[in-house]
Amino acid sequence: QKIFKAGDTNQDGQLDFEEFMQYLKDHEKKMKLAFKSLDKNNDGKIEASEVVQSLKILGISISEKQAEKILQSIDADGTMTVDWNEWRDHFMFNPATDIEEIIRYWKHSTVLDIGDSLTVPDEFTEEEKKTGQWWKQLLAGGVAGAVSRTGTAPLDRLKVMMQVHGSKSNKMNIASGFKQMLKEGGVRSLWRGNGVNVVKIAPETAIKFWAYEQYKKILTKDDGKLGTVERFVSGSLAGATAQTSIYPMEVSVT
Repeated sequence: QKIFKAGDTNQDGQLDFEEFMQYLKDHEKKMKLAFKSLDKNNDGKIEASEVVQSLKILGISISEKQAEKILQSIDADGTMTVDWNEWRDHFMFNPATDIEEIIRYWKHSTVLDIGDSLTVPDEFTEEEKKTGQWWKQLLAGGVAGAVSRTGTAPLDRLKVMMQVHGSKSNKMNIASGFKQMLKEGGVRSLWRGNGVNVVKIAPETAIKFWAYEQYKKILTKDDGKLGTVERFVSGSLAGATAQTSIYPMEVSVT
C-alpha cells in the first residue's frame, strides 16, 4: 500500500507501468544513499563493524553478533559482507525510504531481536501508531512476557526461598528447595503468586511506553533531535515510573 501511494504520482487510484518504473528509479536512489551511509570506508561493501558503528551514531547499540545476523539476512553469496547489488535486490520492494526506516524494519522483524524486557521501550512512528502496529507490538511483548514469567516462576520462587531460608546452618540447595515447595503445597505451589506476576505485565509495559514518550518530549533538544544520553535517561525514568506504578502488585506477591 505504501509503494502504491508513493508511486501513484497523478493520484488517479491506479499505478501504471510508467509510474511504477519511476518509483523504482527514485527508490533506488534513496537505497543508494542509505547504502553509502553504512559503507563508512567507501570500499563498496558493508561489514558488521560498519553496521555497529552506523547504528551507534543513531543512538542504537547492538553487538557484533547482531550485526552479523543482519548481514546474513541480506548476504546472498555468503561472504558476510553486503555489496550494492545485494543491498538493492533486498530492499528494492521494501517501502523504507531511509536508513532510519530500514533500522526500524530490522527491529520489527526477526532479523534483530530487541527482546521483550528492554529498559528502553521500542519506538513507533506516527504511521505505526495510526495503523495499530504499536498495540500489536505491545500485545506480543506482553504475551511473550507472560509465557516466560510462567515458565520461570518455579525458579523465581526457589530463588526467594533460598534467599530467605538459606543460611550457614540451613544449607538449602536446588533439590531440597524444590522438595520443600512440593511438601508445602504440591505441584501448584511452584506457581504460587504467578497470576499476579502475569497480570502486572500489561500495565507495566503500557506505562513504560507512555512514560518513555513523555520523557522524550521533555528531553528533546531545540533542534528536535534526541541523542543517546537523552534516550538512556528517558528509558531509565520510564522504567522507574512503570516499576513504581506497579510496585503494590509486587508487594502483594511477596
